[in-house]
Amino acid sequence: MNKGFTPHPCYRPPSASPSRVGAGRPLYQPGRGPRLMDCLRAAIRARHYSLQTEKAYRSWVVRFIRHYEVRNPADMGDEEINGFLTHLAVEEHVSASTQNQAKAALLFLFREVLGRTEIDLSNVVHAKRPKRLPIVLSRDEVRRVLSRLDGHAWLLASLLYGSGLRLKEGINLRVKDVDFGRGEILVRSGKGFKDRVTMLPESLKGPIRKHLTEVRALFEADRARGRPGVSMPEHLEKKFPHGSKSWLWMYVFPSGKLSTAPRTGVELRHHLDPSVLKRGLLSAARSEKITKRITAHTLRHSFATHLLETGYDIRTVQELLGHANVNTTMVYTHVLNKGGRGVCSPADNL
Repeated sequence: MNKGFTPHPCYRPPSASPSRVGAGRPLYQPGRGPRLMDCLRAAIRARHYSLQTEKAYRSWVVRFIRHYEVRNPADMGDEEINGFLTHLAVEEHVSASTQNQAKAALLFLFREVLGRTEIDLSNVVHAKRPKRLPIVLSRDEVRRVLSRLDGHAWLLASLLYGSGLRLKEGINLRVKDVDFGRGEILVRSGKGFKDRVTMLPESLKGPIRKHLTEVRALFEADRARGRPGVSMPEHLEKKFPHGSKSWLWMYVFPSGKLSTAPRTGVELRHHLDPSVLKRGLLSAARSEKITKRITAHTLRHSFATHLLETGYDIRTVQELLGHANVNTTMVYTHVLNKGGRGVCSPADNL
């Protein structure tokens, strides 16, 4: 350990992690040292989990503690976790994804913070996971929706549809991740902390270049006024101390105003608020009288579906979407059939 380095009270060397080797001092010890929620927060941030994940995990842990009348989790185990997760499914009728999120939060608490590797959740009553098909727009519907958007909302929506990006991946794009020469977009730390490469539509190169000219003016104005810069990924702040003031790290879709970073309290320029696109899509769907429920993810579904309809193989589409398993991509093959699995209705032959 470096001289002068003062570790966080919850710090533990990796070699002593009970979740890895099955033994060692847990992060939290009742009656001694930091509080439980402080240790939970430290463990989450040590793994570079997102702020949304941190908020969700903390919320579930608080809910779990209150469910058992503010008992200390260190005094509980399998029975209490199984009982709480079953309660969510049977009594509160939560969805399968909600129950899984609660399960992940509690497993993280017990294994990574309390050092309890023996937790067994085999007796949980699982919420039923429905099998749903994605909502897909036709090419004409995509064209009509995009025609109702303008400015940042139009460019971002066009990029989501043209490259198959998730909304979070789109608004987190940095200038350095757009390669005009190769016609590629490098998606950094996508779902599951995975990087991938997807296409940069030829038709969007001109609009993006023009858009970046405007973003460059905003960037130069921030530098002239001595502003701190843009927000950086937490694990890269120390590696690139001047990255926040570098053009390479500027957001492709920056926010028009500064805001305070929730973890550091520093006023920085963040990415565009996702609600800008959400409101735009909702308004566009209403204006065009499209009866489908349209979200930013609908554009990603439409990207995959239209590629398969064009004749591209499913492995290529899987790679562009960043799916770990081809079975996830297989859900889009339903569109290759017309109507009921390609069967001609007898009503059409009357």
